[in-house]
Amino acid sequence: MCFTERVRRAADPIWQAYFTHPFVTGIGDGSLSVEKFRFFLLQDYLYLYDYAKVFALGLLKSGIPEEMRFFSSNVDAVLNGEMNTHRAYMKRLGISDGEAESVRMSLANRAYTNYMLSVGYSGGVPEVLAAILACSWSYAEIGERLAAAPGAAAHPFYGEWITGYAGGEYQATNRALIERMDAAAAGLSPARLDALEQVFLDCSRFEGQFWQMSWEMAE
Repeated sequence: MCFTERVRRAADPIWQAYFTHPFVTGIGDGSLSVEKFRFFLLQDYLYLYDYAKVFALGLLKSGIPEEMRFFSSNVDAVLNGEMNTHRAYMKRLGISDGEAESVRMSLANRAYTNYMLSVGYSGGVPEVLAAILACSWSYAEIGERLAAAPGAAAHPFYGEWITGYAGGEYQATNRALIERMDAAAAGLSPARLDALEQVFLDCSRFEGQFWQMSWEMAE
């Protein structure tokens, strides 16, 4: 069993709760209030800036040119790819970049990003990847699941969000991250693999808290 199969299996009870969470199912069936989605969108917009910084730490920690290019391209993919979906929704909701960047980051959001950055600063490339992976991979699975629901991807408001994460570009980026994680984990000691699994599980729990925070609009 490769490392990512191991950690995905370990995190499955946590991830199953995402798939049935009312915020996620509300996107899928179109019943989620725009007010809740707006709160989520703004918090996720702030999150992505710190998420990009974690990828940048991978660039800093690596001394392998090809690996450095991988991290660099992912920083660009977050800042100029994934965030474009957020900006498109912000435009529809009448929110400027300046307004979004002036929003106060919620406590749960700040705890999550601080954890990822701490792991990235204190660890090496494998730790950076383990901190990043739960977010990327869970969104890829959520996007695929929601897109499979009849009519969900065609919803006039939430369809763009669903197709963004279910789309080929995002799915390919996530698969590359999974492969990179397995390559980085190969040959590591059992103790370090256990520690990496714990990082993945911690970030998975933070992802669950993020959905709940967004549902409650908790600051």
